[in-house]
Amino acid sequence: MNSRHPSGGGSSRSWPVPVVLVALAVVPLTAGSLRLLQLAGGPALMPADDRFTGVPVVALVVHIAGAAVFALLGALQFPRLRTGRGWHRRAGRIVAGAGLAVAGSALMLTLLAEPQPGTGDLLYVLRLVFGSAMAGCVVLGLSAIRRRDVAAHRAWMIRGYAIGLAAGTQVFTEGISDAVFGTGELRSDLAKGAGWVINLLIAEWVLRRHRSSAGRRPGADRQPAAAGARP
Repeated sequence: MNSRHPSGGGSSRSWPVPVVLVALAVVPLTAGSLRLLQLAGGPALMPADDRFTGVPVVALVVHIAGAAVFALLGALQFPRLRTGRGWHRRAGRIVAGAGLAVAGSALMLTLLAEPQPGTGDLLYVLRLVFGSAMAGCVVLGLSAIRRRDVAAHRAWMIRGYAIGLAAGTQVFTEGISDAVFGTGELRSDLAKGAGWVINLLIAEWVLRRHRSSAGRRPGADRQPAAAGARP
């Protein structure tokens, strides 16, 4: 998610983007934090979830903690907010590691945990598909930056971030679906799937806008690479 870093007041105009991204992650991260507190022997502020009985606790911890790092630190990787390419590279290593941890633990939880009540086989397949896709996006993003292909690195990391942040979007898609169409196994699965699809469509729109803008600024994507944008 690297790009040219303008100086001056540009960074102040960039704050709304990470603020919106963090706000989108608040509900799932809050639920995850309460679950971690419960696992650590703290007060049971959430109903117990029997789906994870028999699932290694470390998988839950890795997934929840990794998601927090990926969502919060990842939001600060967007252009014009960070302080420089050095910080971007150092933070990027952490974000990439957290993204792979989230995707890997999500796949493990999908395979080992009991199905979520009210959901069906479609959601099971979607979780496997998008969990694998998220891991693939991060790996392709790392591979691209090692080739010093900044544009491809940015594109793959934004796609991976969009998939990882879908839990926040699903809060809205499920709420709207329940209110408009009512509850049901297929409706619930489709509402969750819509969260991933919406985020990826927005990611592609952002990338298209950036490519259009970069086309009017020849060499913009090549400047960071010349400075050695290795993760």
